[in-house]
Amino acid sequence: MALSPIIETEFVQTSERVKSVDLHPTKPWILAALYSGNVCIWDYQLQKIEKSFKVTESPARSAKFIVRENWIVVGADDGFIRVYNYDTMEMIKEIEAHTDFIRSLAIHPTLPFMLSSSDDKLIKLWDWEKGWICSRIFEGHGHYVMQVAFNPKDLNTFASASLDCTIKIWNMDSASPNFTLDAHVKGINCIEFFVAADKPYLISGSDDCTAKVWDYETKSCVQTLEGHTHNVTAICGHPELPNIITCSEDGTVGVWDTTSYRLEKTLEYGLERVWTVAYMKGSSKVVFGCDKGMIVAKISGSLGSDSAVF
Repeated sequence: MALSPIIETEFVQTSERVKSVDLHPTKPWILAALYSGNVCIWDYQLQKIEKSFKVTESPARSAKFIVRENWIVVGADDGFIRVYNYDTMEMIKEIEAHTDFIRSLAIHPTLPFMLSSSDDKLIKLWDWEKGWICSRIFEGHGHYVMQVAFNPKDLNTFASASLDCTIKIWNMDSASPNFTLDAHVKGINCIEFFVAADKPYLISGSDDCTAKVWDYETKSCVQTLEGHTHNVTAICGHPELPNIITCSEDGTVGVWDTTSYRLEKTLEYGLERVWTVAYMKGSSKVVFGCDKGMIVAKISGSLGSDSAVF
């Protein structure tokens, strides 16, 4: 029987509504995009703000580190993508990217590419080595595209989740999807790949209050994760731990076993709706962003075995 995980809360920071969090792979930094249009970098070791600045008067819904370039990139409701040097805070580029809210940004792990998805129903591929040109537009969704995610087992493909209730799988070389999954009975807010026993899976989270695990190769749903009482807003399959993590507007975080799909823990931090989660390879830390702030937690097995900590 799997060990029940132990979750230790390391750091709670109250703030304005947090819509996106990202962890820097080498610095003790959390990048947070706020509904107020501000972006903050928190030092979770010193437990203080490292940098904070106003990006736009519109909500900032997605912010990512591009560590190879010492950049952060921010997508906002005004349709602009803005790129900053995180050492100098100088704006490197401002791109009029979409005609509606930008919901999600995804950074390619090795190539100079970024994906953006929007309420304009489009996904766009950007090449920063060519001056941030838009090198491809992916069309096919019938409603807002809430999230995009690269496939870690095949870096030329990615998945998208939409309020049209579908997941689409795309190849970066083609503007048309490879295939479509009619995945949920209500809109889908989040999508992510994870690997278990060297096999690729997808996880999706929906306004139907469930998350689903998909066998990427057979295109079949292998498990529905039920337990939340409101929209599932964010998900991840943790690369260092045998856990799937789900976040919800019900104010809770679910920690599920990746083998049995059993709900191991339900976490509630009292910061109202939970909007986002981030993790880092080589670490057992996770970060949650909520209406009233964010939490850094550490997940380990019940014997306290935690071979990957900061």
